[in-house]
Amino acid sequence: MAGKIKAITFDLWDTVFIDDSDEPKRKAADRHPKPVERRQLVKEFLDRHVPVSREIVNAVYDTVDAAFKKVWHDQHFTWRVADRLAIILQGLGRTLPENEFNELVRLHEEMELEFRPDFVPGVHDAIKTLHQHYKLGVISDAIFSPGRALRILLRDEGLLDYFDIFVFSDEIGCSKPEERIFRAAFDRFNIEPQELVHLGDREHNDIKGAHRIGAHAILCTAAIDRRSNGTEAEAVFNNYRQLAEIIDTLNF
Repeated sequence: MAGKIKAITFDLWDTVFIDDSDEPKRKAADRHPKPVERRQLVKEFLDRHVPVSREIVNAVYDTVDAAFKKVWHDQHFTWRVADRLAIILQGLGRTLPENEFNELVRLHEEMELEFRPDFVPGVHDAIKTLHQHYKLGVISDAIFSPGRALRILLRDEGLLDYFDIFVFSDEIGCSKPEERIFRAAFDRFNIEPQELVHLGDREHNDIKGAHRIGAHAILCTAAIDRRSNGTEAEAVFNNYRQLAEIIDTLNF
């Protein structure tokens, strides 16, 4: 398997673990969906001091969510949870004591540690096998779960130590497909861009982002197929058992 590819980076959401696969677990435990619980948390913390209507909290939270998505997609930046909550409180004309605000942030950031997402079938074996031949890394946007929480998810599945580098949007200050987030990966690997292949599920973020800096890209449809027809990726896989062979083909 020796060849021109020296390192492989993985997106996380819908590539290593399945986004929103925790929601059935939450429902079985009689818990609200995550978007509802986040808004309810803001209301509960504010109600400790001065009551606020659910409708107003929802309206302000929805507005900040829409702004976040616009900035994430168009400007390639992910606001930290603390920044988003600070904007929400500002929009509501409210403040919280520092200790309560920090707790509200923590509950947002660790929500997916309480009810955890499922991992894509076959990904554990694939990572362990590829680690024998390549350097491995993670390049992931952090929407609500920061790099700190994402490392815990990997650690508790026994996968953390298989990765040599981690590039999380909340830690580096930009998100995919910004060139800087990909350049950080091959700089840390100390390799050339063409020696890197990135795996991800989004054409805009993962495939085009990797190609912009001269790296290879493979589209993962094992969790969800986001219109793989017409992809610019060098290859597409829907089963992790296919991955090692696909990467072999890039070495010739």
